[in-house]
Amino acid sequence: MPCPSFSRSSPWLNVCLQGDKNGNTRPRQPGNKDAHAYPWDRSSLKSMPLDLQQFEKVDTYASQVTVKSGLDELVSDLLQEAHSDLERVRAIWIWICHHIEYDIEAAQEKDRQAFKPTDILRTQKTNCDGYAGLFERMCRIADVQCMTVPGYSKGFGYQTGQSFSGEFDHAWNAVYLEGRWHLLDSTWGSGLVDKATSKFTFLYNEFYFLTHPALFIEDHFPDNKNWQLLKPPQSLRQFENSMYHKSEFYNKGMLSAHPDVSMIRTVNGKATITIESCAPTLFMFMLNGKQEHGLLNLRKNGMKLEVYPPTMGTHKLQIFAKGNSDIYSSVLEYTVNCNYVDLGVQLPAELHQPVGPSWFSEQMGILKPSHPDPVIHTRDGRCSISFGVEEGISVLASLHGDDALITEETQRRYIFQLHREKRIELKVQLPHAGKFALKIFVKKRQEPGNYIFVFNYLLCCANTKVNWPVFPESFGNWGQDNELLEPLSGVLPANRNVPFKLKLHGIAKALVKGQDTWPLTLNHEGYWEGSCSTAGCQEVYVMVLENANHNFYSYILKYRVNTQ
Repeated sequence: MPCPSFSRSSPWLNVCLQGDKNGNTRPRQPGNKDAHAYPWDRSSLKSMPLDLQQFEKVDTYASQVTVKSGLDELVSDLLQEAHSDLERVRAIWIWICHHIEYDIEAAQEKDRQAFKPTDILRTQKTNCDGYAGLFERMCRIADVQCMTVPGYSKGFGYQTGQSFSGEFDHAWNAVYLEGRWHLLDSTWGSGLVDKATSKFTFLYNEFYFLTHPALFIEDHFPDNKNWQLLKPPQSLRQFENSMYHKSEFYNKGMLSAHPDVSMIRTVNGKATITIESCAPTLFMFMLNGKQEHGLLNLRKNGMKLEVYPPTMGTHKLQIFAKGNSDIYSSVLEYTVNCNYVDLGVQLPAELHQPVGPSWFSEQMGILKPSHPDPVIHTRDGRCSISFGVEEGISVLASLHGDDALITEETQRRYIFQLHREKRIELKVQLPHAGKFALKIFVKKRQEPGNYIFVFNYLLCCANTKVNWPVFPESFGNWGQDNELLEPLSGVLPANRNVPFKLKLHGIAKALVKGQDTWPLTLNHEGYWEGSCSTAGCQEVYVMVLENANHNFYSYILKYRVNTQ
């Protein structure tokens, strides 16, 4: 959240350069021993070794301290549980981040006097240079060396690829601990401003406390390059062009992203983005505000995303990641420049994320898939996909194309689900050439509620001569472990004797009913076999008797007879 301006003649800057009212010497300027190597070495998000658990007592105490009179008494109260310079800085940081609200209206004011510590304590509101000035003053009272650092920032209102010039738009702090300077930003540590409503929300962000300088430089460019605390230091042009990884990128365990520039171009109509993460992570994306025109494949340590912009020109690509909470947070933004659209790569609108099996589908009970890749090409429009399932898991699959003439119920009829021991086989036949999303859902049989979407495959067929009939319709009594060998076509020829072969479990009798009734017999391999004449009927049913003592047969399969 940058301030509207922060000039080189700011009163806060003068304070920190002249020393404090007690006559303390001016803090030393940063030197070579303060500098960290660039780029980030992945060792830590912090500029010094920290165990955040060591702050639990200080954090709990500091967050609950209230203002009684003035600044001196507040700092004195805060330091009751702080026993080192590090803990003193932490206590001040926690108090400011949990009590001072970013004042958007005050940030527009020209009068810097409104940001005096006494006024900030009274209103408990300020802008970024007010945060930085208050932090510095409280550190001085606590006898900790602290500086206010003005500069440019990629904060509220920042646009990818933006240039920076003129007055500085932000301010933060450097503190001297254990023989080195360290960086922090209490403005951004306290919360965020909603772009839509321009309202501030307290949302503590640990990332901006003693941030590793190689990460801090991604969204903070100081007036004096020495305050980058980096070797080599970055130029303003490098700052403008470098990839901006949001704090949530690192908070959620991301390590790197490729491409590492924010402005990217498509190659043959496609842009590919990969992210490496510390641990398995759920991702999603939005292209121009919609979850369309892309294939997102989860990997054990990251993800791969291919986007196919539907039109030429520039497009906004946002990538989100999900951590320990149920909330997806924005971690990256790209501007995608597309100068060619491949009309042959139009993806189904119903293709949801992620695409292809992954660690997540395994976690949800789907194991050892026959097709590990997210895209399946079929020459004749038919394919067979199988995978293991954990005990007690039910699987539901549905096929979705962009053909509005095919209803959702009919789309399910292009899939026939077979169970063999602990594996499920999905026989799929596409209704015509094109691209289809095969969605996979799971549910624990013993638990109430709906099926949960896990992933989908992208099925592709270029053969325009494909035109398969639907599979037979199955009813609720079609058992999980049943197996249909023939006929698989749900449309039977007229005036023919059609052979039937099924494996049915827990059944006393089975028959096929058309114009007449045709019994099925159980062979030595455990299959029910027989045949049925389709003469004189429009529909054929497979029916079973579950108990020999009962008279009531249940419908389990329905076929339509071709009238032509």
